[in-house]
Amino acid sequence: MVVIGAGPAGLTAAYQLVKAGRRPVVLEADEVVGGISRTVVRDGWRFDIGGHRFFTKVPEVEALWHEILPDEDFLLRPRMSRIFYEGKYYDYPLKAMNALVNLGPVEAVLCGLSYLRARAAPPRDQANYEGWLVARFGWRLYRTFFKTYTEKVWGVPVSEMPADWAAQRVKNLDLGKAVLNALTPKRNQKEITSLIEEFQYPKYGPGMMWERCCDLVEEAGGEVRLRTAVERIHVGPSGVEAVTVRRPDGTIERIAASHVVSSMPMRSLVRALDPAPPPEVARAGADLHYRDFLTVALVVPEASGFPDNWIYIHATDVQVGRIQNFGSWSPYMVKDGRTCLGLEYFVFEGDELWSAPDGDLVALATAELQRLGLVRAADVEAGYVVRVPKAYPYYDFEYQANVATICGFLDAHAPNLHPVGRNGMHKYNNQDHSMYTAMLTVENIFGADHDVWTVNVEEEYHEAGSTGRDAPVLPRRDAAPAGTLDPG
Repeated sequence: MVVIGAGPAGLTAAYQLVKAGRRPVVLEADEVVGGISRTVVRDGWRFDIGGHRFFTKVPEVEALWHEILPDEDFLLRPRMSRIFYEGKYYDYPLKAMNALVNLGPVEAVLCGLSYLRARAAPPRDQANYEGWLVARFGWRLYRTFFKTYTEKVWGVPVSEMPADWAAQRVKNLDLGKAVLNALTPKRNQKEITSLIEEFQYPKYGPGMMWERCCDLVEEAGGEVRLRTAVERIHVGPSGVEAVTVRRPDGTIERIAASHVVSSMPMRSLVRALDPAPPPEVARAGADLHYRDFLTVALVVPEASGFPDNWIYIHATDVQVGRIQNFGSWSPYMVKDGRTCLGLEYFVFEGDELWSAPDGDLVALATAELQRLGLVRAADVEAGYVVRVPKAYPYYDFEYQANVATICGFLDAHAPNLHPVGRNGMHKYNNQDHSMYTAMLTVENIFGADHDVWTVNVEEEYHEAGSTGRDAPVLPRRDAAPAGTLDPG
């Protein structure tokens, strides 16, 4: 059996297979395991790419975490996130009293009037995300708490995003409920995932989980090959028969396969099929897109840090979207007397930011920290850049139809090829959901009949009153917009 990808989904599948007595071969193009859940290490500093809170409503995943790592390797960490806007910190999730105090009486009254005006005369077009939000919060609150960050993350104007996702994600959020929740908070509101107050975290970062999982797979007879890229997935009359890979030394090898579990990006999977699929399947694969990601990690004095795991940056005069304090995730990630701040930029691969030299990116991040008033540029001691291609599938109007076309072909012609995980399924999955798709897939290989596509849309994954954790539906993307680079 072959597993493509050594991220959470791939390694979970491999671990479940070795526990069942199989000896899978895991193929990973990168030089490290963990995918976006890796822990990057540079000069003794540890970086969590994107931030990974270990909290789940899936008991099987919870049990597996503690099967892979002993309890003493987990820390119980306080959850803290805030929004940074015009020099002030707003609690996130929003708390009415905190927001009112920060806004000040004049702005609070103006926001209230804006809200009442929008309720009395809502925008005529509420089919887009902007109109939908304005109708429920007014223009001033929309601009403060929704517009800037959303556009940084996805790279498109909110006014061009359909309202479908808003209906999923903030359907039951209104000012009355926000005020009520602020005045009557409940300890550890775990019924809504975004409101958890504490979470587990591996003391050396999320990559610790997957490095240990890799060791367990190999100790049980499996094989994990790094820097090994999949070039071809060979499909015969009854399904996948073999996988051709390029080894680290550049040589080619063909590996026979009774089953293939794939967490590689679905677009790359379609391109690798041999023989090539029909034109409509190839077009569907080529029409899947991705949002890419880079982190600039800056070493600063410990006193320059903050207690948050991360801060959402809603300021419009900087490009950074979110800032992590790795020392707030775990003291084992940083060094005595200093901490490391990770400035996160959401980009498209090949745009100006993505392609900028590391030194320019460090200068940009340093300047933006100072511009925000968080850290003086002179206090930055060192900087590191980590780029992550295809970090997030891009969910445009056509992605569901494209995925359905691809899966229909695989079901008919390659039933022993099993997509899992976020990129493997081009689906809006968190780490725990990605793991669970792999766990159920392995059970299917041994005779079960789970529908892995229901993971993350079943009732236990819903936020209060919503219709599930569906992906945001975005405008079609035919070309990557150019980024800007202004370190001044």
